[in-house]
Amino acid sequence: MSSKRQPDRHFDSCQPAAFSRRELLGRSGVGMGLLGLAGLLADDGFLAAADRSTTNLRPLAPKPSHFPGKAKSVVHLFLKGGPSQVDTFDPKPLLERLHGKSAGNLGLPTERKTGAVMKSPYKFQKRGQSGIPVSEIFEKTGAMIDDICVVRSMHCDVPNHEPSIQLLNCGHNIVTRPSWGAWVTYGLGSENQNLPGFFALCPDGVPTLGSRLWGSSFLPGAYQGTFLQTKYRDVDQLIENVRNTSFSTFGQRRQLDLVRRLNELHLVEREKESRLEARIQSFELAARMQTEAADVFDVNQEPQYIHDLYGSGPHARQMLIARRLVERGVRVIQVYTHPGGGWDSHDGLEESHRRLAGESDQPLFAFLFDLKQRGLLDSTLVIVGGEFGRTPVAEFPNLSGRDHNHYGFSFLLAGGGVKGGYVHGATDDLGFAAVEDKVHYHDLHATILHCLGLNHEQLTYRFAGRDFRLTDVYGNVVHDILA
Repeated sequence: MSSKRQPDRHFDSCQPAAFSRRELLGRSGVGMGLLGLAGLLADDGFLAAADRSTTNLRPLAPKPSHFPGKAKSVVHLFLKGGPSQVDTFDPKPLLERLHGKSAGNLGLPTERKTGAVMKSPYKFQKRGQSGIPVSEIFEKTGAMIDDICVVRSMHCDVPNHEPSIQLLNCGHNIVTRPSWGAWVTYGLGSENQNLPGFFALCPDGVPTLGSRLWGSSFLPGAYQGTFLQTKYRDVDQLIENVRNTSFSTFGQRRQLDLVRRLNELHLVEREKESRLEARIQSFELAARMQTEAADVFDVNQEPQYIHDLYGSGPHARQMLIARRLVERGVRVIQVYTHPGGGWDSHDGLEESHRRLAGESDQPLFAFLFDLKQRGLLDSTLVIVGGEFGRTPVAEFPNLSGRDHNHYGFSFLLAGGGVKGGYVHGATDDLGFAAVEDKVHYHDLHATILHCLGLNHEQLTYRFAGRDFRLTDVYGNVVHDILA
């Protein structure tokens, strides 16, 4: 990794200087700092117009990319638990012929004891002009296959949920690092200053590993994701205390002005205290959210034909929320399908995968179709996948499910500069391991950033004496999947 220092915008909070920005503000009576903070609320009438020349006080303001990117936002549909590639988008006829027979010694250790080859319980059909085979359990999504790139050669490091989930979300399977969503908002900011730049949506409960999946770690706290439990329909439950029922707008303005001044004076005395700075920024953002949150999360504003398109249930609702967030310029949205085991089908796979796909299929189709008809798909990178795949051999003792498989599995990508109707890479004849054009999560992260116009080797942050990046010292952009 290059040790060359990157442009100032990547090191706003840590550039060495004779005097730090906060020291300079302190020596100036913090007057400019207060004016800069005042500018945060000026657009929404909370404070009078002010000088916006102060930097580092609007961390989510839009920033220029390294080069023109086709994607402006990213939506990741996270299929928690690990869906089976050989039962969804990577059919293997050999499984049918060898069903119930030994696969022999493949030299691929599994987490649990496995046995004979297990065929897919589902039928596949070639869809679209591209003729890509799609499982019957994703029948509706198959209608959009000509807009989808199927990457069949994904692989990661270990067959365990927690490390693989962390690797996918944060670029490291052991040490807590900033989430990829935090890196994106750090690099590009957000186009909507009245909403967080990064949302994590989950229908009920907190997913495995919790807030570290959307956290900012050593990056400034302003870049972390905002978690919402979308089971709540009322905006006051979805975002607690978003509306102030005790004060008028004028009263809130005076109160916020006082709190901000006291906090900024406190901050000046505590150099580089990122948690305090993040808290100040959260107050400012919360004030601005009052003007927009009630609107963006009110899906009842949508016409009936849109509700019919997405279907019913909590997942349909959060995919509709995701589309409304994309429309309003939110940079990153992660959508978690299930807080528990989800697709972790160690037994009873035929029934469980069919049920889980049934909850995701219609909303995913609707989301892609809706983005396309609104002209938003080309500027929105959509990613679908879990932390790993599943083995093509049955798991003992029930022989009705599949074990974890990190050697080879599938992801879907659509929009945002990715080829549609295209299959990248391949697994072996059984669907066990990626053997052609392999794609690691580091490569996926590099490609996501590339689609947004960011060079993954240049998007760095100085911490603990070294320049960190999302892909660490790894990762290659998968140019073959780019349109």
